Amino acid sequence: MRRQKLGTTDLELTAIGFGTWAIGGGGWQWAWGPQDDEASIAAIRRGLDLGINWVDCAAAYGLGHAEEVLGQAIKGRKDVILATKCGLVWDEGKPDTYGRLTAASVRAECEASLRRLGVEAIDLYQIHWPHDEAHLEEGWSTIADLVREGKVRYAGVSNFSVAQMQRIQPIHPIASLQAPYSLVARGIETELLPFCAANNVGMIAYSPMHNGLLTGKVTREWVAALPAGDWRRHHNPEFREPALSANLSLLDGLRPMAQRHENGLGEVAIAWVLRRPEVTAANVGARSPGQIEGTIGGGDLQLSDADVAEIDG
Repeated sequence: MRRQKLGTTDLELTAIGFGTWAIGGGGWQWAWGPQDDEASIAAIRRGLDLGINWVDCAAAYGLGHAEEVLGQAIKGRKDVILATKCGLVWDEGKPDTYGRLTAASVRAECEASLRRLGVEAIDLYQIHWPHDEAHLEEGWSTIADLVREGKVRYAGVSNFSVAQMQRIQPIHPIASLQAPYSLVARGIETELLPFCAANNVGMIAYSPMHNGLLTGKVTREWVAALPAGDWRRHHNPEFREPALSANLSLLDGLRPMAQRHENGLGEVAIAWVLRRPEVTAANVGARSPGQIEGTIGGGDLQLSDADVAEIDG
């Protein structure tokens, strides 16, 4: 799989990285429903065997559980670039997360992530959400300290606006921005992609298949059968009418192109995201070995100008 350097760092990321949001399991605010840990470990290892060289996680996924599972999956391996996130915390016994970016919190979160992952340093440590705006500079300065101490190699952000990145730029270099980007979520094209290109900030696109919507498996019956604890049932309008009908029509329109390329719909969706030169890599989630096997081809699929025009049509 092709690789690209992340911003000004020395990290060479494969076009596809393994996303771990869903493997946090159930029982928390943004869960995807129940998840088998052994299936998660097998999926991560299969992704690495297929050539993926980086995995993205967050302390908030499963309230620490995804990091623990990831730590088990990569135990003994030295060839994996690890990215995780801070800034979302939770109270013991409660499923909700909230933003906190004080120096003490960021430092404690980093130490906890290092323990759960079983590593001495985190390759890319990102602020998950800038919800605690009052402590934005304080949190970023603390990550800069962690870089100097060798506990973190590079510092990045996730879900930041241009204005928020401009606030922290003078404190410490921003290695990367992680933001949602897909066929049905194109908002970053207006300001964020141009900013990243102009400032040599690496761009990691997350949810390129829009939370599973663009995988090709979605039907009205599939949506109706989502577990009660799956956040998509309640919080994602793309899985409800009137958007659902429009999205199913989009999937039907993409099928002939996927067949021509001999790829799955999800792989076409991923390739569409990766067509932009500003995008370093795409963060692709999977819950089983079969899922990552069905999307890995998107990392090398090259869409022609005619393909892109057909998709836009």
